[in-house]
Amino acid sequence: MSGRIKLTMPVVVEGRYDKIKLLSVIDGIIITTDGFGIYKNKAKQALIRKYAETTGIIILTDSDGAGFQIRNSLKSCIGNGRAVNVYIPDIFGKERRKDKPSKEGKLGVEGIDPDILREAFEKAGVTGPGPERSLWADKQMLVKDGLSGGDNSSELRKKLCMKLGLPERMTAKALLEALNTLLSEEEYAAALEAVKKGD
Repeated sequence: MSGRIKLTMPVVVEGRYDKIKLLSVIDGIIITTDGFGIYKNKAKQALIRKYAETTGIIILTDSDGAGFQIRNSLKSCIGNGRAVNVYIPDIFGKERRKDKPSKEGKLGVEGIDPDILREAFEKAGVTGPGPERSLWADKQMLVKDGLSGGDNSSELRKKLCMKLGLPERMTAKALLEALNTLLSEEEYAAALEAVKKGD
């Protein structure tokens, strides 16, 4: 088995078990829709839309009816944003942790062999070297800037997220990922300064 595929675009999957499986295949950001939970989660929709408009996103759902329903919902959610579809083949069987197969009897993302998943990403053409982006933001910077670990950190983080058009409930870790993939250091500094001044 070869090493993990480094991806510059976040991958959107259905659930946490899909995410766990993907962690062995890719090196990148993975966002879960929590199944149909995405329909009500406006903050997560906004985050996915933001990524789609900037870096683009990769959609990887199960190959059953529910998976395609979620995939189509994501496409309409992102509007003119960029989405690349990665599809898993129809493989019949049952995931180890489940008592019985799914309604359609097909394996979901979590049950697919890592090599088959890797091949699916290669077929979609997303595994080539993307533009190198230096990771300029780190945990220490967030602490220094008052966005993590302080008394008013969550409030300041919320204001910054709103200023940047990101979901206001982002954790420090999620904000860090967003800063490194969506913004330049200069854009961040300008937004933080504006928020601290009360603009």
